[in-house]
Amino acid sequence: MLEPWRGAPDDDVVATDVDVHRRRHAAAGVEAVAVSVNRAAGQMGPARTLNTLRRLNQADGFDCMGCAWPDPDPEHRSFAEFCENGAKAVAEEATKRKADPAFFAEHSVAELATWSDFRLGQQGRITEPMLLREGGTHYEPVTWEEAVRLVADTLNGLDSPDEAVFYTSGRASNEAAFTFQLFARAFGTNNLPDCSNMCHESTSVALAESIGIGKGSVSLQDIHDAELVIIAGQNPGTNHPRMLSALEKCVQGGGRIVAVNPLPETGLMKFDNPQTVKGLTGVGTDLASEFLPIRLGGDLALFQALGALLVENGAVDTDFVDRHTTGFESYKEHVKDLDWDDVLRATGLERAQIERVADLLAASSRTVFCWAMGVTQHRHAVATIKEITNVALLQGNIGKPGAGLCPVRGHSNVQGDRTMGVWEKLPAHFGDRIRAEFGFEPPRERGHDVVNTVRALVEGKVKVLMGLGGNFAAATPDSDVTHEAMRSVDLGIQVSTKPNRTHMLPGRQMLILPCLGRTEKDLTTAGWQGVTVEDSMSEVHLSVGRNEPASAHLHGEPWIVCRIAEATLGDRPSGSRIDWAAMAEDYTRIRHHIGNVVPGCDAYQDKVMRPGGFTLPHPPRDTRTFETPSGKAQIAVNPIAVLTAPEGHLLLQTLRSHDQFNTTIYGHDDRYRGLAGGRQVVMVHPEDMSALGLQEGELYDVVSGWTDGSERVAHGYKVVPYPTARGCAAAYYPECNVLVPLDHVAEGSNCPASKSVVVRFAPHGSCERHDAEAGSRVKAGEDQGNRSDVEPVHLS
Repeated sequence: MLEPWRGAPDDDVVATDVDVHRRRHAAAGVEAVAVSVNRAAGQMGPARTLNTLRRLNQADGFDCMGCAWPDPDPEHRSFAEFCENGAKAVAEEATKRKADPAFFAEHSVAELATWSDFRLGQQGRITEPMLLREGGTHYEPVTWEEAVRLVADTLNGLDSPDEAVFYTSGRASNEAAFTFQLFARAFGTNNLPDCSNMCHESTSVALAESIGIGKGSVSLQDIHDAELVIIAGQNPGTNHPRMLSALEKCVQGGGRIVAVNPLPETGLMKFDNPQTVKGLTGVGTDLASEFLPIRLGGDLALFQALGALLVENGAVDTDFVDRHTTGFESYKEHVKDLDWDDVLRATGLERAQIERVADLLAASSRTVFCWAMGVTQHRHAVATIKEITNVALLQGNIGKPGAGLCPVRGHSNVQGDRTMGVWEKLPAHFGDRIRAEFGFEPPRERGHDVVNTVRALVEGKVKVLMGLGGNFAAATPDSDVTHEAMRSVDLGIQVSTKPNRTHMLPGRQMLILPCLGRTEKDLTTAGWQGVTVEDSMSEVHLSVGRNEPASAHLHGEPWIVCRIAEATLGDRPSGSRIDWAAMAEDYTRIRHHIGNVVPGCDAYQDKVMRPGGFTLPHPPRDTRTFETPSGKAQIAVNPIAVLTAPEGHLLLQTLRSHDQFNTTIYGHDDRYRGLAGGRQVVMVHPEDMSALGLQEGELYDVVSGWTDGSERVAHGYKVVPYPTARGCAAAYYPECNVLVPLDHVAEGSNCPASKSVVVRFAPHGSCERHDAEAGSRVKAGEDQGNRSDVEPVHLS
C-alpha cells in the first residue's frame, strides 16, 4: 500500500521555476499514451491500472468522472475509450494513497492551509469521517452515527431553513443530485447553488429564452456528419480530449472546422489519434482550416457580423425562419446598420477573415456550433449565446442531422444535476411533481446561486454550508472575499474523496464525509448499486464501479444524503411520505421517484438498464418545436459590446492547464502550451510586453481593479511571451480567481465573468496583502441580486 504523498517542505514550486519551451503542434499521440500510463501506474500500480482503465466509459463499467463528452454507441466503443485527462482523473480517484486519521493527526489545519492545491490533492483518499471541532487544531475521526447526528442537530437548530446552503458539484450522480435537492426542499429552502452557476449558466439562460430548453441540440453523430463545425471559446485538446476523435471523423468525411479562440490551442489544430497508425507515427489529422485569434469578449460582434453577412448575401433558410422563428424582421433591420468599425475593434480580426467564415457558412447545409467557458464567462455572455443561436436559426441548423447547437459541458454530470432539479430557481412544473409524489409543498421562492451564496456568507446569513462533492473555496470568484466569508459558518460539511482547499477554511466546525468514487463497488444491504449520469448531449446511462473501496468506512453519495435527510427531517410533515432509509440502501427506489418527477424520465429504471442508456427528449431537435411564449424560436436583437482596457492594462482570462481538471491539479506541465514547472505564470503577447515594459523572467504582482475603487492582487507571477490576441492575457485558475470581483458577472445569468478581467502589472512585492480586509469589499445588508447595474470599466 502506498503511503500518503508527503513531498519536501519546499515542494510547492514558485513562478521562477516555470520553464518555457516549444509549444506542441499536435494533440495526443504517443506522448499522451505514455503520460496516461505513467500517471495511472504511479497512483494505482500496473494491475489496478489495467483492470480500472479497461472498464472506463464501457457500457458495463463506470463513467469517467472528468468531462461530459458523450460515449459512442456500445458496439462502437474501443477497448481504450478514454483520453489522457480521463486516465489522470481515474488515477486520482483510484489511487492507493490514503489520507487516513494518522495523516490528519500529523498535520494541523493551519499547516495544511499553507499547502498548494496540488500537494493537498496528492495525499490520497480520505478513509473515515473527519471532524474539526470548535477550537480544535487537527481533524479527528468520528463515527458515521456521530457525524450524521451533528449535521441533523445543527440544521434543526437554525432559525430558518434559508440559513443553510446546499452546494453541488457536477461529479454527483443523478441519484445523489435528486435526493440532495429533495432533501433541501423538504427541509424548506431552494438554496441549491451548483457548479453550473459558474460555467454554463449563461448557456442555460440564453437557450431557454431562444429555443425553449437550456440544453444543446446535437448528438455525437451530428458532429461526425457536419459539413462545418465552428468552435468558439473552447479548448477540446485539454478540456474534452475525446472530442478530437469526433472532429477527426468530421474532417475525414469532408467537413471543415473553424476555431475561434484568443490562443492558438494545439487541440484545435492537429490531432495525432493514438488509436490509429497515422496518429502513432505523427502523421495525424489537421483539424481547423480557419483560425480566428479573436480578442476576449469579441464573439458577440463576430457572430452578429456573420449573421449580417448571411442576410446580406441571401443565405437564409426563409422557409425555416418563417415557420419556426419570430423576430427576424427586427433582427434584419438591426444588422442592416452594422457598424463594422465596432466589429473589428471588438474582435481584433480583419474583415476578410470574417467574410471567409461567412462564405463557409453560406456553403454549408449542416453546421454545428460549439462553445464553452470562453463564451459563457463574460458580462455579455447571454447575449453572445443568443447571437450564436441567431446564426444557427437563420440557416435552419436546428432539428436536422449534422447540425445544431453544442454547448460542451465541462464536468461529467453537471447537466444531469440540473435535470434532476438542482437549481436555485424551482420550475413550477417540477415543484408540482414533487408535491404530487411526496405530499409536501416545496418552497417556491428563488434561492441562492453561487455568487449570491458568497454574498449571503459575507452578510452573515448562512450558518451551514454543505457541499456534495466539489471544492467550493477553489472554484468560486473573489477568493479573498469568499475564503474569509466561509470562516463565518457554524458548520461546514463537505462530501469528498480527497483533501482540498475547502477543508482548510473551516468555520466554527468542519465535517468531512468521505464517499465512494465512481470506480468503486457500492455495496449496501440491498446489494450492488449503480448510479446514472447525463452527458453533454442528453444521453443518460448507468455507471457501476468495480474496484474494492479505498476504505471499509466509505459510503455512496446517495446513502450519505439519505441518511442525513432521515436524521434531520424525522417526523416532519414534509418528510412523512419519503422513505429515506429505503432509498439509502436501494437506488432503484430513487430511480422510481425520478421517473415520476423528472420530465422525460418516465420508466427511468427500465431505460437506464439498456446498454448505452437512453436519450432525453429535446423538442427543438426532435420535432422542431419550441416551448417559448410564442411557440417559436426567438431571433434576438443585441447591441454589440466592445471590451477595452484602460491605458497600461490588459484583459485577462483565466483558464486550465493541460495538467488539471477544474480545480484538481494533476501536475505542473502544460505541455501543449510549452510551459512546465509552475502555475504562477501570465501569458502575454510579446508586443504587449514591450509596450508595457514587462521583462521576461521577472516577477510581477497582477492587480485587478473594480468600479468601487477596490483592487485584488495575485502575488509573484512570471510573465511569458505567448501568441495570444493583442491586448489580452491568460493565467490559470483557481489561483487567479482572486482577481475576479464578485460583482463582475454576466447580465441575466450571474455567472462570474472570469474571461474578461482588467489587470495591470506591478513590481513583485509592491502590493500589500490585505486578505483579512477582503470581506469589506462586499457591502453587508444589501440585496445584491444579479448586479446588472454595476458597469465594469472596460465595457463600452
